[in-house]
Amino acid sequence: MTRSVRRTHRIRRTARVTGAGAAALLALSACSSSPGTDPGSAGASPSSPAEVSGQVTVFAAASLKESFTTLGETFEKRHPGTEVTFSFAGSDTLAASITSGAPADVFASASPATMATVTGAGAAAGTPATFVRNQLEIATLPGNPEGISSLRDLTRSGLKVVLCDDTVPCGAAARKALDASGVELAPASYEQDVKAALTKVELKEADAAVVYRTDVKAAGDKVAGVDFPESAKAVNDYPITLLKDAPHTAAGRAFVELVTSAEGQRVLTGAGFRTP
Repeated sequence: MTRSVRRTHRIRRTARVTGAGAAALLALSACSSSPGTDPGSAGASPSSPAEVSGQVTVFAAASLKESFTTLGETFEKRHPGTEVTFSFAGSDTLAASITSGAPADVFASASPATMATVTGAGAAAGTPATFVRNQLEIATLPGNPEGISSLRDLTRSGLKVVLCDDTVPCGAAARKALDASGVELAPASYEQDVKAALTKVELKEADAAVVYRTDVKAAGDKVAGVDFPESAKAVNDYPITLLKDAPHTAAGRAFVELVTSAEGQRVLTGAGFRTP
């Protein structure tokens, strides 16, 4: 069983999540605010865009990398002088880091179960809101040379298939879909997040992977996507929240407002996510 290196991304600089239970990241300082609604802080009064400045730190599921990076750029352009730092990794890793004290302002998870780790520890500022949903696809090599058309095809002798680890949302969803289909699959490896699983196919180190359709779309012609009916039984809700001990509460609130706004939803649905 292999474990992938967890990746993080920053609009201008890079920070790294070192693993489940990591106690801290680089400390950041800032203050900001923005108009809109805040699912993580009910009843808070929105502020004017002119007040938004400094930095905001966002922990987000790996599958949100492309769309959140776009939204981060939008945020920075809308509020000159701001800077958005992202840590993208498996939701379980991020939740463990938050509950261990890693400084962050916003958490966007790929499942309610991993968000519950944060809310159960009292680390959320309010009730998380579901902002998108995602569904699975089979990613194959370009052109689908093995003619894969179902989950059962993944059991063929000689095929190298990878899955996300069961502890992360994409792995839990894949397990649910496999159980629904009655398929027993012995993968070549379990990966720590969906991007790591997809990369195995992109690099031709695997013939197929069960990942999110948004990741297949983001990969372009590097992979082919195969729909399968059991994916409808394993749709993941994505919740987002402002964190209770956010170092930069106002900036975090402003980012959550952007994500949940009509503009944010256009970016996310354009990336292949479904509306709640």
